[in-house]
Amino acid sequence: MHTPEALSKHYIPYNVKFLGSTEVEQPKGTEVVRDAVRKLKFARHIKKSEGQKTPKVELQISIYGVKILDSKTKEVQHNCQLHRISFCADDKTDKRIFTFICKDSESNKHLCYVFDSEKCAEEITLTIGQAFDLAYRKFLESGGKDVETRKQIAGLQKRIHELETENIELKNKVQDLENQLRITQVQTSPAGSVTPKSPSTDIFDMVPFSPISPQSSTPTRNGTQPPPVPSRSAEIKRDLFGAEPFDPFSCGAGDFPPDIQSKLDEMQEGFKMGLTLEATVFCLDPLDSKC
Repeated sequence: MHTPEALSKHYIPYNVKFLGSTEVEQPKGTEVVRDAVRKLKFARHIKKSEGQKTPKVELQISIYGVKILDSKTKEVQHNCQLHRISFCADDKTDKRIFTFICKDSESNKHLCYVFDSEKCAEEITLTIGQAFDLAYRKFLESGGKDVETRKQIAGLQKRIHELETENIELKNKVQDLENQLRITQVQTSPAGSVTPKSPSTDIFDMVPFSPISPQSSTPTRNGTQPPPVPSRSAEIKRDLFGAEPFDPFSCGAGDFPPDIQSKLDEMQEGFKMGLTLEATVFCLDPLDSKC
């Protein structure tokens, strides 16, 4: 039907009328789509009697899926990935009607989409089948490399998020230590003395103690020495609070989020199920050309 480059690097557009979608119980079957077409056609006739027109949409078919866009605004209404499409059929008695069943990514329910294609139903059905075949071959040829790269990126993003959380916790711990030190200095100050509020330096023009600054040997106002700060050893690969430094190359396979692995498993399962292309007779009255 089309060159592999047209489906892999671009997409094949079709202007059709969208009768709607409805939930079905099975991912495949002629009777399943036949009942769905009857249901949606009946609903469309009711809407037509109320003065509503059948909406026009643009189908964009590629190896990445079937997109359903508003014909005027080009806003994406539905994005059906190919490995989720399990059944596609066109009506040999009415060259305009075609339908496919796709598993919804959020609800995991099987939805049947029905279209009026202006006498090119068979071509669209074959185009979806060709795109599915190319996508499956590319998936096998890549050996999951593209998915593995995405898994590694997701793992690094997860690690960055964990480090940001640890950084916030460490900052809070440092702040708590500083507050405890100020309280200790106030409690041990001589009676009647006045402790400056949040000074930049003390009465001896010395910078106040900070856990992240080098330890000073200058005694405090009451003559006592501040608590010693643990020294950082270059031999121990841990920071002040015992956290190991981040190494992106040390992330193992077990660090990858489980949702990425589940998506990979879903793609493999969807492609293994295959896409059934079937020419069926819906035994329905032709749609009104004015709808």
